[in-house]
Amino acid sequence: MEQQGAGPGGVFRIARRVAPDRVLSTVDPQARHGHKTSARGFDGYKGHIAIDPDAEIITATGVTPGNSGDAEAAAGLLADLLPGGQAGAAGGTAGEADAPDRDGDGEAAVYGDAAYGSGELIGQLDDAGIRNGIKCQPPAAVTGHFPKDRFAIDLETGTVTCPAGVTAPIRASGHKRHAGAARFGASCRACPLAGQCTKSRQGRTITIGPHEARLAAARTRQQDPAWKADYTATRPKAGRKIGHLMRRRHGGRRVRVRGQARAAADFALLAAAVNLARLAVLGLARHGGTWTVPTS
Repeated sequence: MEQQGAGPGGVFRIARRVAPDRVLSTVDPQARHGHKTSARGFDGYKGHIAIDPDAEIITATGVTPGNSGDAEAAAGLLADLLPGGQAGAAGGTAGEADAPDRDGDGEAAVYGDAAYGSGELIGQLDDAGIRNGIKCQPPAAVTGHFPKDRFAIDLETGTVTCPAGVTAPIRASGHKRHAGAARFGASCRACPLAGQCTKSRQGRTITIGPHEARLAAARTRQQDPAWKADYTATRPKAGRKIGHLMRRRHGGRRVRVRGQARAAADFALLAAAVNLARLAVLGLARHGGTWTVPTS
């Protein structure tokens, strides 16, 4: 909780909320509150990995505070693929991963679950000519109300059309995370579908993000059966590799040290140990002064 300030009579009281970047430990001030799901939280850090899905070898690791966004890790994990990437950048959640791949025709590809499906990352991959195998989450919606994808968004004309056929213009938004918004306002008051759309007296508002077109294209692409089959065949390998990191109580699931830099070093060491075990399974052997792995 955070201190809210002086109330009536100059008496201080505690605010019934948690500050977004609250320091939760006096001995590890870089640790933060995190959430795996809305009902499952943790304190500390998030760990990410990138793997080569063919060999199932971990190629990069990163650690960030528990309250960081998952997609923030991707640029560091994919530094060998993205232009201008800097290896060693931190990020991610234990339990999620990106998997860079080179398919049969030499095309670079990246797979990841919906936690990584941000418009910014998708844009980076598209601009770099990397095939996108990252799942995007569907638009958020209030239970019982029309989701955002029921509205026809036309970025060329700058309009949004609701399920009832009413069209509203997209106007500039002062919000730093939104490129614009379409407000239906008074049109919702007499609309027969209003009960399925909004409870707001101001009517339904559709916000337009800076990467709206990329996200819409990605959601359409992932409905393709071929895309789904490719994702299902590749993405679980990263999840399985994370399971290998979680086998021990300390190191993978529980940090043994304090501070983000030390936690990142410890996580990388754990990943190296898992890689050694994997290389043994692959048959790594030394022949004539050279370490080799059987190709078949």
